[in-house]
Amino acid sequence: MVGWTMYPHDAVKVTKGTPRVYALSEHGRRHFCPDCGTGLFYDNAKTLPGLIDIQSATYDDPDAVPAQVHIQVADRIGWMKNVHELPAFDRYPPQS
Repeated sequence: MVGWTMYPHDAVKVTKGTPRVYALSEHGRRHFCPDCGTGLFYDNAKTLPGLIDIQSATYDDPDAVPAQVHIQVADRIGWMKNVHELPAFDRYPPQS
């Protein structure tokens, strides 16, 4: 599961480094850090013309842009519907 935020393509400026781009389809492009492989952006000129999706966990302050909706749920894994009901741990679950 990944959090995304969507912006007009011309509103986004990379200020350090140059992301690598992977063409995953005719129009879809994934941009990622060439050093560590972290996913950064996604764009698709056909389905999202003029827009770019940014992986929100890559922000300096990810909490500054909280999630507002769930999208693409038609293809989600069945157990994701109730994932919020699972136990949560700050780090790792107890080892038994």
